[in-house]
Amino acid sequence: MELAWYALLGLFFATYLVLGGYDYGVGLLLARRPAPPATPDHGRAADASSRAALNAVGPFFLGNEVWLVAAVGILFGAFPILEGELLSGFYPVVLGALAGVVLVTAGVQLRSRPRAQAARAGWDRVVVAGSALAALGWGALLGGLLQGVPRTASGHVTGVGHVFTPFVAAAGLAVLALVAVQGATFLTLRLPAADAPAVARLARRLIPVALAAVGTAAVLGLLSDRVRAAVARPAVAVLLLVALVAALLVARAALGRGRAGVAFAAISAALALPVALVGAALWPRVLVSTVDPAASLTVADAAASGPTLSLLGWLALPLVPALLGFQAMCWWVFRGRTDGRAPVYW
Repeated sequence: MELAWYALLGLFFATYLVLGGYDYGVGLLLARRPAPPATPDHGRAADASSRAALNAVGPFFLGNEVWLVAAVGILFGAFPILEGELLSGFYPVVLGALAGVVLVTAGVQLRSRPRAQAARAGWDRVVVAGSALAALGWGALLGGLLQGVPRTASGHVTGVGHVFTPFVAAAGLAVLALVAVQGATFLTLRLPAADAPAVARLARRLIPVALAAVGTAAVLGLLSDRVRAAVARPAVAVLLLVALVAALLVARAALGRGRAGVAFAAISAALALPVALVGAALWPRVLVSTVDPAASLTVADAAASGPTLSLLGWLALPLVPALLGFQAMCWWVFRGRTDGRAPVYW
């Protein structure tokens, strides 16, 4: 029972990273807007470019965040001890990630209110900052879990110094790079056909950056005594890391051949694989103590009681098909590219 809920938690969070990833990736790409505009016409063109990008992601934006809410609900209900340890031991990165989510949502919703281009450019910068915070925060959380935490025999994580290490920073930057590639690849699928080649070239240029970021995180992990001690299944971790690199290479090759759909599927897999890597590499532990191995928290210890999990199962039975059906409906209704006749969302 605990394994099923742990897998469901990982599935929901990985799905959120994939779907929210292109939201934040599109948000990051708004930084390409020149500021201040050199001429009024230049400013109008830059504003139209930002609006086109946000219109492309607009129909999916809020629906994608539902997966985060669902993942947090599973965490609170099925793994209450883990929830407490994550919030206390990783509160700087969790707070940063949630602040980023709020900033992105507020910036996207409010950018259409002012008429002045300068004001809209300001909200674009809020979206860029929020997107970067969200991607860095969730990446740092995954890196911190893989690195281990100073959990003592009292059952609590002490301090927050463990989140300010080179490996955790590299993990955050790796997810940031993956998210940027995801956003550019998504726009390759959604923007008008005339604009897609330029965004595809950008996505192709970003993939080597993502490969370098992932490689840096991997090297720092290999050099870290904490990471090597925390990983219980190094062979599985290496296999999933190789799969992540292979997915990025497939995405680059597909973009070069003009197959944006294949590239999007590949980069989506690359964004989901870090969650699988952390879960599989640490199993059966979920929090590895770096100060007292006996204080490590296993999945079974972190889970709620059997009756509670059974009750939650009855709630999850209709929830999972409903979420999947809603997501499929959104993609079907808003499939294809945007054009001049598309509704303006932001």
